[in-house]
Amino acid sequence: MLKNFIDADGRIKQWPSKNNLKIEVIKYIASKFEVNRTYTEKEVNEIIMKWHTYNDYFMIRRGMIEYQLLERTRNGSKYWKVEMEGEI
Repeated sequence: MLKNFIDADGRIKQWPSKNNLKIEVIKYIASKFEVNRTYTEKEVNEIIMKWHTYNDYFMIRRGMIEYQLLERTRNGSKYWKVEMEGEI
């Protein structure tokens, strides 16, 4: 359960060992981004850092790209959230 990995401030406190929970953590952090907004890499890193406590924004950012929750330009200068089915 994802709630076991979230602290009192809503931050992810531990990277899960099970793959399905890793995906849920990545989705949770991706939910903190706005659709129809462009972000710089620095902004993406800052948002990720705000929502987890174990200081590995690289892995989470890579996961969001891999699972197509965020997209980016080829050179990585701009990122944006992919609108998922059912999102408002």
